[in-house]
Amino acid sequence: MVTLYGSAISNYYNKIKLALMEKEIAFLEELVAPSQADAMLKLSPLGKIPFIKSDDGYLSESQAILEYLEDAFPANPLYPAKAFERAKCREFIQHLELNVELIARRLYAEAFFGRTVSQEIKDEVRAKITTGLTGLARLMKLSPYALGDRFTAADVIAWPHLQMVSFATQKIYGQNLVVDYIPGIEAYIKMIESRPYAQKISQDRTAALAAKLKNK
Repeated sequence: MVTLYGSAISNYYNKIKLALMEKEIAFLEELVAPSQADAMLKLSPLGKIPFIKSDDGYLSESQAILEYLEDAFPANPLYPAKAFERAKCREFIQHLELNVELIARRLYAEAFFGRTVSQEIKDEVRAKITTGLTGLARLMKLSPYALGDRFTAADVIAWPHLQMVSFATQKIYGQNLVVDYIPGIEAYIKMIESRPYAQKISQDRTAALAAKLKNK
C-alpha cells in the first residue's frame, strides 16, 4: 500500500495523486504541511511535500515518485513503450516544470494567498514565462492529448501545473498567458477536466484551499 503525504492545494501533490488514480494504485492520503521538524526531515530530506511511503520505504521529489510508481506498478502505464517517445515525455515534463511552473511559482504568494509580490519580480516572471510557454507550445501536440493520441505522464503533469499558471497569470497580469501562448489549450484543459479522477482532484483542491483561507 502506498501512502501519499502532502496537501491537496499543491499541484505537485495533485500530480502524484492523479498518477496514482489513473494507474489504479491503492493508496492512502496523509495531509501534512512542509516542515523543518526533525521527524519530517527523516521522511523528506528538505521537509518538502509531496512524499510517499511504500513497501520499499519513503521517497520524496515528485518526478522521482512518478517514475518509481511507473516502475513498481507497471499496469496502466503512463509512459510510452518506445524509448524515444519516453524520452520526449520526460523532455516535456522537465521543460514544463523548470521553464514554466517554477518561474510562475514566484507569483503564487500574491495570486493565491494574499501576500505581495514586487513589481520587479512580476516583470521578470512575465518575461521568462512567456519564453517558457512559447517553448512548451512547440512541444505540445494537443492531438488530443499533450503528446499525441493517448493519455500519458505528460498530461498528468500538464493539467495541474497549467491550471495554476493560468490562474496566477490572470490574477497578476489580468491576462491568462497560458491561453495566449498555447493555441488550443482551453479545449485541452476542459477535456482533461472531464476525466473522473481529475474532477475528484479538483473537488479536493477546492475544499483544501477554502479551508486554508478560512483559517488564515
